[in-house]
Amino acid sequence: MNFITPFFLDTYARIPRFGRNAIALLLGLILSFSLAIPSQAHWADLAVADIQIRERDVELNLTIPTGLVDRFDDDRNRKLSSLEITKHQNDLQQFFNQKIRLTAAGQTQSTLTVRSTVAKDSQPNLIATPDTHSNLLLQYRWAEPLSQLQMNYDLFVPGVNTARCLAQVFRDGKVDNIVFTPTAKNAALIDAPILQQISSFIGLGIEHILTGYDHILFLVSLLMLGGGLRYLLKVVTAFSISHSITLTLAVLNIVSIPSRWVEIFIALSIAYIAAENLWRKEPNLARWQLAFGFGLIHGLGFSSALQELELPQNNLAVSLVSFSVGIEIGQISIVLLTYLCLSYLRKFPWDLTIRRLISGGVIVMSTIWFWERAVMG
Repeated sequence: MNFITPFFLDTYARIPRFGRNAIALLLGLILSFSLAIPSQAHWADLAVADIQIRERDVELNLTIPTGLVDRFDDDRNRKLSSLEITKHQNDLQQFFNQKIRLTAAGQTQSTLTVRSTVAKDSQPNLIATPDTHSNLLLQYRWAEPLSQLQMNYDLFVPGVNTARCLAQVFRDGKVDNIVFTPTAKNAALIDAPILQQISSFIGLGIEHILTGYDHILFLVSLLMLGGGLRYLLKVVTAFSISHSITLTLAVLNIVSIPSRWVEIFIALSIAYIAAENLWRKEPNLARWQLAFGFGLIHGLGFSSALQELELPQNNLAVSLVSFSVGIEIGQISIVLLTYLCLSYLRKFPWDLTIRRLISGGVIVMSTIWFWERAVMG
């Protein structure tokens, strides 16, 4: 059996270039439809919480995927009405007491009341779909003034790694941001340490790039032609600098481009780099310039995760820097893994064939993403 794979690869290598490219595209099409994965996190996986802290009570204005509370959705319209919330109020209070727990130092369990509420006038800049979310007002009350308030949030779409709750905490005129994820469920709401915010946004940055499959494919395609370590560092550094520039400008609202157009150009950038990999055997010295140029577009894509939070100015710098560090950590892990795999592949005579097969698949996937974003909207 060991000779079968090299035999087929050698046979494939003897086919003229046009035929090899056609086969690569065909195989890529098959792989794309069988292994297709979403290119970005969707609004349907996310929750938003505005948390207002007062002396003895906390109001939590919560927007969550209705699927998490669908047993209370009697008319199955994918949205809890005020009548349904009133009808199931006791059950909802028991449910949220288990899923969103607030504890204050030296005090017994709070009293929770669940009511209906309306959505915020300005929802975060998320990819929204109609009739997927419900709005509830959770009111927690204690007998004594609050101190050392802690929150455990455990209400996520099951089996979705990108599920998260984007929370803003309002207290005494200050605004803090917290990102709850399946792996980061606990946070301090009063006297929160700065490390909590730093670690939260570093984690968000890592998650954003490791689950941003379009960004991953762009990085892999950039490195596909190989080259020395110094050359690859030049390419990756150019990409890092450029996406950091536009990430900062977008978060500061200095540059604003509709997200749909950003996502369209990201798909085109992937397709171009992958197509170039089909007709080139060796890396082009100008590739670092392409990495810099396309990185400006990808930086606008990275900014969407922070724009969703509508960050206040008082902690913008910490959040932005921490998020950028997370992006770079995730990017370094992708680059190192890709470099090791390509270095190993280069030992074999059919490595060019494999790289072209991969590039063909990337072209097809990026074309599908382009179609979804440009035509299907």
